[in-house]
Amino acid sequence: MSGNWMLTTLEEIAGHGHVLTPGRYVGAADVEHDGEPFEDKMARLSAELGAQFAESARLEAIIRENLRRLGYE
Repeated sequence: MSGNWMLTTLEEIAGHGHVLTPGRYVGAADVEHDGEPFEDKMARLSAELGAQFAESARLEAIIRENLRRLGYE
């Protein structure tokens, strides 16, 4: 494998006290706010997750019953 993999300068590393923790050099992308209030979003997402858990349990019960009928408990 060839190529220059240095993503920062020695000066920048020195400016961070020679700490090589990646988080000091790699930023997170800006996330655009969607305008939905946090509490509303959490309530909506929690409800969706609850519905997905319920569906998961329903499907698991069907699979387990099918396996039981086939003799695999």
